[in-house]
Amino acid sequence: MDWLLIVLTVAGLSVFEIVSSIDNAIINADVLATMGEKARRWFLLWGLIAAVFVVRGLLPWMIVWATNPSLGPVEALLATFSSDPAVVAAIEESAPILLIFGGTFLVFLFFHWLFVEEKNCGLRSERFFSRQAVWFYAVVSILLAAIVWFALQINAMMGFAAVLGSTAFFIVHGFRQNAEV
Repeated sequence: MDWLLIVLTVAGLSVFEIVSSIDNAIINADVLATMGEKARRWFLLWGLIAAVFVVRGLLPWMIVWATNPSLGPVEALLATFSSDPAVVAAIEESAPILLIFGGTFLVFLFFHWLFVEEKNCGLRSERFFSRQAVWFYAVVSILLAAIVWFALQINAMMGFAAVLGSTAFFIVHGFRQNAEV
């Protein structure tokens, strides 16, 4: 059973990584098409460094360390490769914080796509929302207030993680807009 679980986990992560990579390649090709040669090289170099080393390397370690402050930096690094039940329990305990952070980011991303992104509309409802772009900020602000309110009833760190998720969205969105310009 353990081998089946390992194979399914690796297969699922591989499919996710392939789909994400294809999506990123399409977006990057679109952005690169508007850039000069020097800017393309800079974008590719720093984009590769950021994607491979920071997002897939340092970020998981920093997440484990930040959500389990009782672990030091070295212990957090070792914990990412450990199957110690105490470490597994500590990481599972931090799951709600991680999920609300990522969930807030993804919900904001969805509403940004729904309200603001240019798209070829196939449904009337898509056209309706596309014409309501001005409401994006109001919707996500009210949504963030509600998420933080309910999260604070459970755990203060969850409320803070929701705010960090929205912050991460606006930072990433700002860099993306700047790159497109």
